[in-house]
Amino acid sequence: MRIVFMGTPDFSVPVLDALVEAGHEIVAVYSQPPRPAGRGRKDRPTPVHARAVALGLDVRHPTSLRNEVAQRDFAALGADVAVVVAYGLILPQPILDAPRYGCLNIHASLLPRWRGAAPIHRAVMAGDAETGVCIMQMEAGLDTGPVLLRSATPIGETETTGALHDRLSGIGADLIVQALENPGGLIPRQQPDEGVTYADKIDKSEARIDWSRPATEVDRLIRGLSPFPGAWTLIGGDRVKLLGSCVVDGSGPVGTALDDRFTIACGQGAVRISRAQRAGKGAQDAADFLHGSAVPVGTRLGETSCS
Repeated sequence: MRIVFMGTPDFSVPVLDALVEAGHEIVAVYSQPPRPAGRGRKDRPTPVHARAVALGLDVRHPTSLRNEVAQRDFAALGADVAVVVAYGLILPQPILDAPRYGCLNIHASLLPRWRGAAPIHRAVMAGDAETGVCIMQMEAGLDTGPVLLRSATPIGETETTGALHDRLSGIGADLIVQALENPGGLIPRQQPDEGVTYADKIDKSEARIDWSRPATEVDRLIRGLSPFPGAWTLIGGDRVKLLGSCVVDGSGPVGTALDDRFTIACGQGAVRISRAQRAGKGAQDAADFLHGSAVPVGTRLGETSCS
């Protein structure tokens, strides 16, 4: 099939690779424009852009698809279908209507739960037992289109957003290849009105850990914001990201280290930290972190100095 691929972050790259490996013709790749990054603040192409160049594909990065020129250029590609996965621009109706089979979106949730920008983060933070991937026929509403295929998967008790992200990306790649084997034969199923939730974009203000919350909530926050933006706390006045955890038995003053294994008391119960990162340093497993930065019993996290 003649496919226009539309995606931007790392999550989208395995999908592009799967479509190429399946023998489809990628007539163009649309991605967000390069943006300044790194110490030199030089323009850096998106992961999809970089991968498309390596594959020898035509890359386009318009800042909008609402103007007639962009819509005419898109329609001129004569695509059978557009595959959209975490692209980042709203697709106006002329874009949605241009390909023969329309635009198919790979969405990382079990719709209608977690429509919107951050479905993986929100599923982990909410403590969902399972999530998955839907292939959706796109329409003008926010993730409201009929679902063509879906695949569910459990969320592990200690799984982070980063790990789940990678699994769902692979599931999405397999599912879209399956969908494109016979796109005209897929049965669209309208999303139910019940069970709609919205996955708002993660705000960095959510990332500071409130140790007075129950351990289950603290654990979900840590895992849900790992690796980005990273839930954080203060240890001896230094800002530290906590990137992995599990709920354990334990009690004590809120935010206090209960042992030498990085177990921290919460409002109810305790969490044991499995991965952490100091500002300007790389992420480390808890044992390595503690070897270089001990957190003695009685240390009070979240305060400007140790008690």
